Amino acid sequence: MLDNLPVLSLIAFTPLIGALIVLLLPSARSQWLRIAAIIFTLIPLVLTVWLFVCYQPSIGGGVFTEHSTWLSIPLNKEGFKEGILSIKLGFDYHMAVDGISMPLLLLTSIISTMAVLASVHIRKRWKTYYALFLLLLTGIYGVFLARDLILFFIFFEVTLIPMFFLIGIWGYFGREKAATRFLIYNGLGSAAMLLSFLILIATLGFSSVDGANGSSLLFSGNYDVLLSNLTNPNVLANMDTEQARYFGIYLSDNMKWAAFILLLVAFGIKVPIFPFHTWMLKVHTEAPPPIVMIHSGILLKMGVYGLIRFAVFLFPEQIQSWSTVLAVLGVINILYGGILACVQREFKLVLAYSSISHMGIVLLGIASLEEVGLQGAIYQSVSHGLISALLFLIVGSLYERTNTTRLDELGGLAKTVPFMSGILLIGGLASLGLPGLSGFIGEFLSFLGLFGSMKWITAIGALGILLAAVYVLRSILNITFGSMPESFAGMKDARFIEALPMIILTALIVLLGVYPSIMTDLMQHGFTGLLEQLQTRMGG
Repeated sequence: MLDNLPVLSLIAFTPLIGALIVLLLPSARSQWLRIAAIIFTLIPLVLTVWLFVCYQPSIGGGVFTEHSTWLSIPLNKEGFKEGILSIKLGFDYHMAVDGISMPLLLLTSIISTMAVLASVHIRKRWKTYYALFLLLLTGIYGVFLARDLILFFIFFEVTLIPMFFLIGIWGYFGREKAATRFLIYNGLGSAAMLLSFLILIATLGFSSVDGANGSSLLFSGNYDVLLSNLTNPNVLANMDTEQARYFGIYLSDNMKWAAFILLLVAFGIKVPIFPFHTWMLKVHTEAPPPIVMIHSGILLKMGVYGLIRFAVFLFPEQIQSWSTVLAVLGVINILYGGILACVQREFKLVLAYSSISHMGIVLLGIASLEEVGLQGAIYQSVSHGLISALLFLIVGSLYERTNTTRLDELGGLAKTVPFMSGILLIGGLASLGLPGLSGFIGEFLSFLGLFGSMKWITAIGALGILLAAVYVLRSILNITFGSMPESFAGMKDARFIEALPMIILTALIVLLGVYPSIMTDLMQHGFTGLLEQLQTRMGG
């Protein structure tokens, strides 16, 4: 029934349609606005699950590719040597899904649905909130689906503005500073990414078509064209060096390094990689819990996806040269985040520094440049997304009841809210990597991938697991046991609208922990072809 529909476009733009409908609804009808937001969040979830069911890892997601030309602009037309060469600049609408983006697409649809349910605690300006929420989802879906550099950049930028307002309007006391810091850091990252993309498009984003009057040269941001031109050493076989330089399609080693470092900075800010992490701490502590669920659970993974999709597979020689540097940065993230999480008195800051530590494990998986390590990076990203979303969901529910998330002001909650306390314990155990839960699989694969080439760095990074046990158990035992303040005696446990997403996220964490092949099989063939090209270009 859905075979002839543009499923990828529907997934990306259904939330945008929902945002427009929300804007047309009466502002006073909060129930209507909430129902509309839930419906237009559920539709992409259904479509993504259907895509997952129909996806065949052995043949990839090529059947779901959507490609058309937005605009073609003639730049000039000059005779040069043998023939007449027509040069055009093309803007493509190119969307696709593969074993790398499919898990992150699923993660986005699941967490966004849980976050819209958790938005029941939002008390003001519902119309604006839900419209921005849905616009944010369109940007996120587009990032994971876009296969054109300009289209990717547009979707990436779409996520910044709604996040700025969602933090600045509905956050806590320091929300304005948090929103401003978020926009400045991510804006600088976007500028670096755009500059790198322009270098790639101007030098390698070309495809040649022979016509009756000569050759036509089309420049675009098509990812497949860029990858093909970088992979194929004979791409300029019909054009000597002088011609290549004349038309600007010559990427020197220095330009490669410049483009690579710009991408590393751009996506390193998003991950975040130390020392680009300070903005993320503010967002985690000041943004409203449903938005932190999306930010920690999904938006940080956009940086991971960008590193793998662009930095690793477009610049394998550079990433190989810097693999040790990337691994060291990963260890710094792990230890820095873990040590500081152990001494925090604010639970939201514990989770924020925990996210820095867990993203360090992702960096170790990427630095391995091995299939198992790269699978571990994606697996750890999905696992951390589910776990952090669950923990921040509980944080929001606890704050609504206690008006605090400070560890020294909480205690004994297992007596009054046993359900939430039990879910909190499961989320914490998953975060510290307990076998049988998703956190263990992601960490194991990432460490395993790096162990063969960097044993000492892997061993040092593994200390982060011990630190995780310290800060997780310290925080959770402090919240759920001990003496309980008298003001919390009449506290009520989770309502159905809160318990439902908690149960779903917990079930998924357990599912990925006991049945990891449901995701590793999905990723395996997505990496295989790209890794073959990677090894060829690195001379392996």
